[in-house]
Amino acid sequence: MIDIGRQIAVELGIPNKSVLSAIALLDAGNTVPFIARYRKEMTGELDEVKIRDIEELLKHYRTLEQRKADVLRLIDEQGKLTEELRGQIERAAKMVEVEDLYQPYRLKRKTRASVARERGLEPLAQYLLSWPVSGNVNQEAERYLTEAVASVEDALRGALDIIAELISDEAEIRSWLRDHTRSRGLLCAKARDAGRDSVYRMYYDYSEPVGKVPPHRILAINRGEREEYLNVSVEVDQGPIIAQMNSRIIKDGQSITAELVHTAVQDAYKRLLAPSIERDIRNELTARAEQQAIIIFSKNLRSLLLQQPVRGRMILGVDPAYRTGCKWAVIDDTGKMLEVGVVYPTPPQNKTGESEQVFAGLISKYGIDCIVIGNGTASRETEQFVADLIRKLGLPGLSYVIVSEAGASVYSASKLAAREFPDLDVAKRSAISISRRLIDPLAELVKIEPRAIGVGQYQHDIAPKVLDQSLAQVVESAVNHVGVDLNTASPSLLKYVSGINLPVAENIVQFREQNGRFKKRGELLKVPRLGAKAYEQCAGFMRINDGDDPLDATPIHTESYGLTYRLLELARLDVGGMGTPEFRSRLQALDVEQAAGELAAGVPTIRDIVEALLRPGRDPREDLPLPIFRRDVLSLEDLQPGMQVEGVVRNVVDFGVFVDIGVKHDGFVHISQLSERRVRHPMDVVSIGDVVTASVISIDPERQRIALTLKPIRH
Repeated sequence: MIDIGRQIAVELGIPNKSVLSAIALLDAGNTVPFIARYRKEMTGELDEVKIRDIEELLKHYRTLEQRKADVLRLIDEQGKLTEELRGQIERAAKMVEVEDLYQPYRLKRKTRASVARERGLEPLAQYLLSWPVSGNVNQEAERYLTEAVASVEDALRGALDIIAELISDEAEIRSWLRDHTRSRGLLCAKARDAGRDSVYRMYYDYSEPVGKVPPHRILAINRGEREEYLNVSVEVDQGPIIAQMNSRIIKDGQSITAELVHTAVQDAYKRLLAPSIERDIRNELTARAEQQAIIIFSKNLRSLLLQQPVRGRMILGVDPAYRTGCKWAVIDDTGKMLEVGVVYPTPPQNKTGESEQVFAGLISKYGIDCIVIGNGTASRETEQFVADLIRKLGLPGLSYVIVSEAGASVYSASKLAAREFPDLDVAKRSAISISRRLIDPLAELVKIEPRAIGVGQYQHDIAPKVLDQSLAQVVESAVNHVGVDLNTASPSLLKYVSGINLPVAENIVQFREQNGRFKKRGELLKVPRLGAKAYEQCAGFMRINDGDDPLDATPIHTESYGLTYRLLELARLDVGGMGTPEFRSRLQALDVEQAAGELAAGVPTIRDIVEALLRPGRDPREDLPLPIFRRDVLSLEDLQPGMQVEGVVRNVVDFGVFVDIGVKHDGFVHISQLSERRVRHPMDVVSIGDVVTASVISIDPERQRIALTLKPIRH
């Protein structure tokens, strides 16, 4: 069997010792964020990405080994397991190799070959494969005539069916044919009805080498096929394939049975192998495309979750709409809802004056300094109304910002929203969600099913279970990267903390409500169902500000408190001085490696402790760009080719980037326009939330499309 640890080490280019340590830690029930942050000495400082890769490959290879064991057992039960076959199965490195080896022994439904065997024609098939150089094939076939086999033609047809199935079950032939089709095949699409217009028109007469089809194109073609606009196939020149199969199967070209077996070879390919290999290739392409889509969605989601929070503002949030009006909510700088309502500045009501009076009153009453507008239906009309109001009021500190409202309706209709705001209708809840996305995007977005946030490509074409699992890992990673305030975090946020699930998260909040603020991390052990293992996993990611121990406000784990105080003693510092210039200066002068030696501790742990002490209470999101605050609005008519515009990256896909530049429709930067140097993928250049300066290439008012470039325009 495969040495899984060594195989993973080779595939990922990671030292075997680090891989084995990571596997042992995962098997012991430790989470990926905990291992990456607090077990660096054991893993050789593997980061989260590498540990997740190990976790995925470990699962894959264990599934492979289990399948091998099942196949060996099933073949052995048939009494057909030879030592040679056992060795081939045990050495197989891929699931498809195991399935190819199992193919001849798989219990099949009724086939033409199985019917022929029932009629006693297997000896005739064996005769044809014995390659006789003399004799009479028809006379030999006559020996097998029965009531069920009425003629020589029937007998030979049945024997050839058996041979065709034997050929199609040959593992080496299937493997070669799969490789050949991958390298020489074309993915083709044709219109089912060329006169029927659709978004798939570009694929109405399309072909591209199988190995070169980009993932987003595969998913688009699959969807076109599913929606019955396209017929899709994998096509390959049959001549070389039949010739290669003949050379492998026909042992003697001079035999009197060679021509008949050649017929079986053609039948085996066209009837049995070609459809099966096409399914395999299509499945491989789809799996690869789905994996890429998940990667894109995951990276976009992480960027969205880790956008910089905007602190210290009084906010008026607006959920735009036409007929039902714009729902609004006032929230303070902690996210507390103060007042909600609705105005009708958009068509068909167009009650602009009345809406201005309401908003002006709210701005004056609450000292509003930022209006947050969701980017959905009627967003631009609402934006124009808000920009006009800001201009009329002339308040220097007042601005507005557009935020993505993806998933807001999902949240507002959820049980969670109903518990948070039982007295509000669904629409007004969404206005609160939109407002809070500016104050703390992470805390608000974790309340929404990740795939409902919609920042990716073709996410609706991916199996929900696979997508949900991957996205949950992204949210878990983001939450633990930032850490949570134990005294304010909601169950929605707490459930993503390392070692915590939703029931325990709800118990934490209930404990907090019954007993008051947590004063120290150790009190978590009093929470029902939160045991020692869960505490070990979560403690370092929980923050307590103004608690009994200043270290509780840092990412230093409680297991390292003793080491931390010894380190401070070594540096002649007091924990109470954290944050002061003298404290930072003396800590920065510390020789980390020397301190680790004196304290008999690992260098990575000491380095992390020093970093945490230097920047207590630091939010890693502070290093990211703030959203763009605007005071005026652009329209499509304002744009001219060559004009420079500032915008926020809203989505990144394989083929380019969508940028909100403040007009009704996002501009698009094709991958070729991202940089003067060659870009392998847009994510190498930008991420969601990035503020970019772009130049307008062209405007298509009819199709509402804006082409942008991030390259300098040379006149």
